[in-house]
Amino acid sequence: MRLRSLLFVPGDRPERFDKALASGADAVILDLEDSVSVQNKPKARDAVHDFTMRRAADTALVIRINPLASPAFEDDLAALSDLNPFAIMLPKAEGSASVRQLTSRLSSTVPILPIATETPAAIFEIGSYRDVASHLCGLTWGAEDLPAAIGATTAREADGRYTAPYELARSLVLFGAHAAAVPAIETVYPDFRDHDGLKAYVARARRDGFSGMMAIHPSQVEPINRAFTPDAAEIAWAERVVAAFAGSPEIGVVQLEGRMLDLPHLKLAKRILEAEKTSSDG
Repeated sequence: MRLRSLLFVPGDRPERFDKALASGADAVILDLEDSVSVQNKPKARDAVHDFTMRRAADTALVIRINPLASPAFEDDLAALSDLNPFAIMLPKAEGSASVRQLTSRLSSTVPILPIATETPAAIFEIGSYRDVASHLCGLTWGAEDLPAAIGATTAREADGRYTAPYELARSLVLFGAHAAAVPAIETVYPDFRDHDGLKAYVARARRDGFSGMMAIHPSQVEPINRAFTPDAAEIAWAERVVAAFAGSPEIGVVQLEGRMLDLPHLKLAKRILEAEKTSSDG
């Protein structure tokens, strides 16, 4: 299954769950963490439990639990122990040790989607996710908790671009995901009314090598899906590249449309065709 778009919905707003599924998102993240107040967490657990029991078999539901070190973590495990969602999102993850700790506590084998950049210590552990790649369904990051943890006033420049420390965090997650051979998932674009800004943001994510993105509003899903789905021109180019190399299997460089192409171009072409196939199948 391809994860182009992953839409957050607060766990204590069950009236929004079906709307989230109808958005066209590849996965829906039922959130028990930041979007739910301490007082509402029991209500959220009950709502997420009931919905997942009914719908997990026919849709990709991801449950974001509370961090390992939080008091709410044990309550989350107890409430969700009989569920089998598509994945568990682990906030404030700190590398492979966090993944191992979580998987050792789960009652069934469920893939993990770590948020890999939310503490200072987490930054130094991003490369370790390849050691637990078999437990992962992807790797993602966030730009909100980390600046708060280190006393930064913001993660962004005046024009909305990330400042240098958070560009570094983003890049490390991108490379960490590819090193582990799992999908690299871009973080959210918080202004859901800024459609032009979202379009530029998701285009940059795909250009840089991310394969999907999280969303905070249903209106963001369609632009995200479109951006991460190869268009007809890309597919046609990829098919020509694959055909050119297939016609000359004994060489590592071919000429196509006035350009010299080597094996990295073939690898890119195959990735485009695989992405197109996965989008069609999913």
